[in-house]
Amino acid sequence: MHILSPITQAKLRELLDATSFAMAQQDVRYYLNGMLFEVGTDFLRVVATDGHRLAMETLNLASTVQETQQLILPRKGIMELARLLSDEGGDIELTFGQNHIRAAITEFTFTSKLVDGKFPDYNRVLPKGGDRILIGDCQELRQAFSRASILSNEKYRGVRVILSSGEMRILANNPEQEEAEEVVSVDYDAEDLEIGFNVSYLIDVLSTLSSEKVKITLSDPNSSALLEADEGSDALYVVMPMRL
Repeated sequence: MHILSPITQAKLRELLDATSFAMAQQDVRYYLNGMLFEVGTDFLRVVATDGHRLAMETLNLASTVQETQQLILPRKGIMELARLLSDEGGDIELTFGQNHIRAAITEFTFTSKLVDGKFPDYNRVLPKGGDRILIGDCQELRQAFSRASILSNEKYRGVRVILSSGEMRILANNPEQEEAEEVVSVDYDAEDLEIGFNVSYLIDVLSTLSSEKVKITLSDPNSSALLEADEGSDALYVVMPMRL
C-alpha cells in the first residue's frame, strides 16, 4: 500500500474539475474511459485524454512510493469522487494498492477499483517546439467560439482559425450554406497561420481555465495546439487540429 500526503478536498476537486472533461466516454480503448493518476515521490499528476484532446495538471505532493507509479481510475469512480468532495471539507488521504485506490476523510471512505490497462505515453502527445504564441482574453475567446459554433457543422463541429498580426478570425459554416465570422483582438505577432479545430474542444478548455488570459502555443496547421493559463496554474491542455 502507498500513501499520499493529505490534500485538501477543495484542491483535489479542483484537479478533477480541471481535467475530467477530457476523459473518453465509451471508447473501445477502455483505459481512456478513465483518468491517469501518476504518483511520484514528490508529485501527483492527473491526465485525461480521449485521443483528440488531453488535459493534465501536476501538484507538488509527497508520497511513500519509491519510483513513479501509474494508476487508471475509471470514469465512474472519478465522477463519484468529485461529487463527494466539498470545498469546505478538510483534508483527504489517498491510499492505493495493486488494484484499488481509497480516499478517506472523517465522514466517509471511498474505494474504487483501478482499470487494468496501460495509459498512452502523454509525453509523446505534448507538442514540443511551437514558436507561434498567442495570448488572448479567455472570456472574449470563449464567447466568440460559442457564437461561431452555432453555425458550425453539427456533426464535425469544425471551425477555421486564421491568425494574423494582432487578430484572430474564426470562421464556421454548415451544409445549409450558413456562415459565421468572428474577429477577436489577440496578442500575436508571429507569421500568419490558418488551422482548423473542433470548436467544442476549445470551448471546454476556455470554460475550465480560471485565469483571465489564455496562452496558446502553435507551430503549423498539422500540429496540436498547447493551451494553458497565462499565469497561476499548472494545468496544460492539448487540442489536435482538424482538416477542414
